[in-house]
This record gives sequence, C-alpha cells and structure tokens, in this order.
Amino acid sequence: MTDDRNARYRDNLQGEVDGASLYRALAEVEPDAKLAEVYRRLAAVEESHAEYWKKQLTKAGARVPNLKPGFRTRALAFLARRFGPAFVLPVINTLEQADSGVYDKQSEAVAGGLPQAERSHARILSAIAAPSAGLEGSSIARLEGRHRAMGGNSLRAAVLGANDGLVSNLSLVMGVAGAEAAGSTILLTGLAGLVAGACSMAMGEWLSVNSSRELYQKQIATEAMELEEVPEEEKEELILIYQAKGLSEAEARALADKLLSDKETALDTLVREELGIDPEELGGSAWGAAATSFLLFTFGAIFPVIAYFFLSGDAALFTSLALSGLALMGIGAGTSLFTGRGAIFSALRQLAIGFAAAGVTYGVGALVGVSLAG
Repeated sequence: MTDDRNARYRDNLQGEVDGASLYRALAEVEPDAKLAEVYRRLAAVEESHAEYWKKQLTKAGARVPNLKPGFRTRALAFLARRFGPAFVLPVINTLEQADSGVYDKQSEAVAGGLPQAERSHARILSAIAAPSAGLEGSSIARLEGRHRAMGGNSLRAAVLGANDGLVSNLSLVMGVAGAEAAGSTILLTGLAGLVAGACSMAMGEWLSVNSSRELYQKQIATEAMELEEVPEEEKEELILIYQAKGLSEAEARALADKLLSDKETALDTLVREELGIDPEELGGSAWGAAATSFLLFTFGAIFPVIAYFFLSGDAALFTSLALSGLALMGIGAGTSLFTGRGAIFSALRQLAIGFAAAGVTYGVGALVGVSLAG
C-alpha cells in the first residue's frame, strides 16, 4: 500500500513537472506579452504543486526523484517553438480538460486545494483556446484560424443527419427489394424504416442535449458553491481569464472586483467566462434538437421511398436508385464544405459508399428471398 501511494506521489510530481515545463515553453515563444505572463503564472502554480508532492514524498520517507519533462512534453514544447503556441494549443487544452479531475479523489490533493487549481487551469486554457475578444489582431488570427478550418458544427450535423437517413433507408429498401417483395411491401418497409430511424435519432439527440443541460446545471451549482466557499480563488481565476483576453493585471483585477461585488452577477459572469455556458440557454432546447434531428433524418430517408408511391417493379427500383444517387452526391458535395476536400471527389466518394451499402443489403435480401422461396 505504501509503495502504491509513493508511486502515485511520483506520478503526480511528474505531471506537475511536465505542466510547469510546458507552460514555461509556451511563455518563451508567446508573442503576446500579456498572454505570456498568464502562461508564466500557470507554470508557477504547477511548480508550487510539484513542491507539494515533493514534501509528501519526503514526509512518507521516500526518495524525491530528480524528474525531467517527459517525451510528450518535450515534443509539444519543440512544436511550440517551431510552429508557435497556437499549433499545439488545441492538444494542450484537450489534455488539460482530461486531467482536470485527476486530483478529485486523492485525499492529500484535496487537503492541499489542488483540485480547484486544476479545474481553474482547465478553464483558463479553454478561454485562451477560444478567445472572443481582447487579444491583438495577430493573436486572434492565429488562434481563430483553426476554428475556421474545422467548419461549422451546425452544417456538419445537418449534412450527416440527412446522410444517416438516406444511407440507412436506402439499404433497408434495397434489402427488401432484393428479396423480390411486392412494391407495397417495399413502400411499407421504407416508411417504417423512416419513422423508426427518425424517432430513434430524435430520442438520441434529446438524451444527448438533455444530459448536457443537466451537466451544465451541475457545473453551475458547483461554481456557486466554490464562489461561496473560496471567493478569492474564483477572483484569481477571473483575473487570469481577463488577462488572457488582453487586459492588464490591474485592469483585470479591477474588473473582477467590480463583478464579484454582487453575488448574482458574479455567478453569471463566472459561468459564462470560466465554463463557457450561457445560463439562459444551457446548450439549447432538447426538444428543438430532437425535432431538428427527426426532420433531417426524414429528409434523407424519403429519397429511396418516393418512387414506390408512384411506380412499381424495376421502374420503381431504378428510379429509387437514381434519386438516392443524386441525393448522395449532393450530401457528398455538402461534406466538402467542412472537410476541405474537392466537391466532385466528395460527391463521388459518397455515392460509392452509399451504393456499396445498398449493394450489400440487396445481395443479402436476394439470398434470403431465394432461401425462403426454396
């Protein structure tokens, strides 16, 4: 048990050494002086945490190792020096978010107040990674460039939602058609697949958004508790965040003092600035998201079915394939808006993938149909 505890202490110490080294490296190459100062202050906190774990090892009678930054830290520092802080910032932010709860269940860390500091670092990194205002133009361009490259989440969700409906229902319709079922059976199956799939997608989206809302509500409650119990730490978080946005320390401190003078305003500000949550929206309406998902899935799923309302036999089959093929190409071209690939390439790729899935289910349906007939 003692060996496990000491090993955990050493792991914690290594993490703090890595964090301090990485923040120092970012501070060295960050052209924005105010942002560089934020990195240096974060590094100082990590170094104080490292000293804390050294003391824990000493108290336990264990040898305090002379640790150096690990490979990942050295690699990230090299890339930051070579390509600039913004090149590695998304990776660092992701790592910081993942590690923000690492101390929550360690009694020694809780006693030293380390969990709050780690959550604070995660929030500050999020603010730096997605600045809304305050940084110089060059910094904004550098940091925001990757967001433009990623494309819009709403557009991506719309295109992929319609694609789910189209491919899944085309495969279902072709599978039943392969079994040589009657046109009315194919139509009924396609409509059933449309409704079932749309309801499933809507329910999934409702659960996702509602779960996010509940998580946000819990985070807001935690923030309110921390504001009540450790107001000075919350104040320091706000100061660092506003410095990251371009204010001087004096300006950031004055603004934080003013905002924290009223508890209700303070909580609203902390939730927005630290957590990135709009307390009035909480991620949007779960029912609105469900309805949108239902409609997008339905839009895609209707193309394989339309022909069977008016035609039968091979005419219905080939018309269904033609309409679905056009829709697949349209969706493929739509994906090129956020993937950066050529529209023609994306359209043809989507057509090939969709028809491949339909071909597989058609073949399975044909085999099943022969087996049942025999």
